[in-house]
Amino acid sequence: MGRSAPSRVHYAWTVLAVTFLCLFVAAALRAVPGILLLSLEQEFGWSRPAISGAVAINLLIFGLSGPWLGRWMDIYGPKRVCVVSIALLALAAAACTTVSELWQFYLLWGLIAGIGSGGTSIVLASTLVNRWFRQRRGLAMGILGAAFSSGQLIFMPLVMQINMVFGWRPAILLLAGLLGWIVLPLCAWLLADEPRRKGLRAYGESGAESADSPSELIPMRKVVVQGPFWLLAISFAICGFTTSGLFQTHLIPHGIEHGFNEMTMAMSLGLMGATDIVGTLLSGWLCDRFNHRNLLASYYALRGISLLSLPYVETTEQLMLFSVVYGLNWLSTVPVTSALTADLFGKRNVGVVFGWICCAHQFGAASASYSAGYLHSVLGNYHLAFLGAGVFALSATLIVVRVRG
Repeated sequence: MGRSAPSRVHYAWTVLAVTFLCLFVAAALRAVPGILLLSLEQEFGWSRPAISGAVAINLLIFGLSGPWLGRWMDIYGPKRVCVVSIALLALAAAACTTVSELWQFYLLWGLIAGIGSGGTSIVLASTLVNRWFRQRRGLAMGILGAAFSSGQLIFMPLVMQINMVFGWRPAILLLAGLLGWIVLPLCAWLLADEPRRKGLRAYGESGAESADSPSELIPMRKVVVQGPFWLLAISFAICGFTTSGLFQTHLIPHGIEHGFNEMTMAMSLGLMGATDIVGTLLSGWLCDRFNHRNLLASYYALRGISLLSLPYVETTEQLMLFSVVYGLNWLSTVPVTSALTADLFGKRNVGVVFGWICCAHQFGAASASYSAGYLHSVLGNYHLAFLGAGVFALSATLIVVRVRG
């Protein structure tokens, strides 16, 4: 009897792997201002609110560019948008090492790197996953969500060590080089916009599904009048407020002011990144099996409780315990929010609709980045910023349970 040919790994997993690498390194690069904030203060004499303002502009431009880049992904394909965005982000970051004036930092990091960030974000992940996967969508988004968040955190100890030994410029150049010299060529070579470009069906797609119309685009004017869109957007804005905008910029300075050294704080963020991989993958697995709305509500409730405890963390053991609990919940919201978006508005519209929802996320992040810096300049600490974030996260629980579709 002849043996059957061994089954080949579906190309969707290659696309997933390359996208993972892109999000992982790009997210690590976007996170460096949180590590470099004190170094920039000391070298240039810039105030903390001024530096936080540049980070806030980066997050804001990141969010504003997301919907337009998402629509361009829907129309022209995610590969082109991704490659151009990687080039912009890498070049802007490398150029930041030459700045001497605050306005230059605002231009390079705030504006240009912000635009590049929009095309190397979870919008790219959601667009590619919903094109390449019919089965295991939740798991695939969980994997990419883990890349998006853990890249910011796992690189922290290394970047902190480089910053302490060699200065902040080599730290940025390392990540910019990885993005420009390794990630960019791999994306240009291996990414594919959709399965039919490779003569394939999406992973888990049946013949009947593949015969459907490939591009039923819904105008955003029809989306924005629907209540579920605004509920998802507001809840995801709170997600941004309680994660990237607050933690990337201010957690390390907060910890140092509480008596923890720089490496302890970097290790804390690294532990968050490690546990975030578990939490986001688990979220994706659960997303394939349980009610999306209830899952999302439970995630925000856990986040709110953990944030309310942060100002009272005083020992290294407590800090590491907080890192584990919070890390499990860092971006577990991403697979579920993306799945809800696809369920409510269709898989072919995820790029633009989820792009606008991510725009709300970045508005929240930008608000947290600047407001926490301002509150610190007024109060001398971050207690109110973290307590307020905890209350916002708990309110997101009540918002999500009202999503119907």
